Amino acid sequence: MYSYLDFERPISDLEAKIIELKKIAGEDESIDTADEVRRLEGRVTEAMSDIYSKLTPWQKAQVARHPQRPHFIDYARRLFTEFTPLSGDRNFGDDAAIQTGLARFRGRPVAVIGQEKGHDTKTRIKHNFGMPKPEGYRKAIRVMDLADRYNLPVISLVDTAGAYPGIGAEERGQAEAIAKSTAKCLSLGVPMTCVVIGEGGSGGAIAIAAGNRVYMLEHSIYSVISPEGAASILWRDSARAKEAATNMKITAQDLRALGVIDNIVPEPVGGAHRHSETVIDSTGDQIAEALSSMDGMSPDELRNDRREKFLAIGRNL
Repeated sequence: MYSYLDFERPISDLEAKIIELKKIAGEDESIDTADEVRRLEGRVTEAMSDIYSKLTPWQKAQVARHPQRPHFIDYARRLFTEFTPLSGDRNFGDDAAIQTGLARFRGRPVAVIGQEKGHDTKTRIKHNFGMPKPEGYRKAIRVMDLADRYNLPVISLVDTAGAYPGIGAEERGQAEAIAKSTAKCLSLGVPMTCVVIGEGGSGGAIAIAAGNRVYMLEHSIYSVISPEGAASILWRDSARAKEAATNMKITAQDLRALGVIDNIVPEPVGGAHRHSETVIDSTGDQIAEALSSMDGMSPDELRNDRREKFLAIGRNL
């Protein structure tokens, strides 16, 4: 059963009628509801196409945060084989908000980094709602060092509202950890491909997203601060988040036009939460294409490619 967003009310009403008709038909075989069910299913498809063809930036933010949207763990299970998790930063502890490991991607050895939000109350608490602490970024750095040493491409899946802002995290050097993780991404001598699969929030995202190729799912968002946070700072009113989202250019379409990302991974009508396997496979195809495009590039060429990519952002606007 899907969890419906506010703007999906027309879809919710129609699908509720379909469920009711199927239930009636199941209880009494003499009642034939097949034609009416097909008619309503057609209306659902039309309504969904109409709604998702004109989502506002704020609605896209809601889709990006949908609780049933596939998370890192879902991608890891479908895209990677022989996945071996690596834990701990060899300094303070382990941070479950950032998952790392070594795996094979379509037969090719790779290093994997991703942010995991969790799917229910228990796992969300375990993964700190996908908000990493310093030890998470230091773990990512450790894995990137391994990738550099053994010539393994790095695949990064980004999905965080932002780095954890708690006192303990700040005391352990949150800002320094984010800066060093970003610097490590930029200095890698191996290909790095990054995909924003949900939210890409501020430094918490860029710390594992400063790669050679950066992609976004069609209904994901990527921003320097959340719309609510921007509204609170600019207007001292978080209720104006919808207005902030529109002005901040946080959607994949806006960021592709601005040159911040390289391409958009399409989502089926209805969003990734309705068609998770299709979206994950499309993401895998985009990653494979990116890695193929960087085959044969030397470490210096990869570093220069990354450097020029980020220096070019905003130059030709």
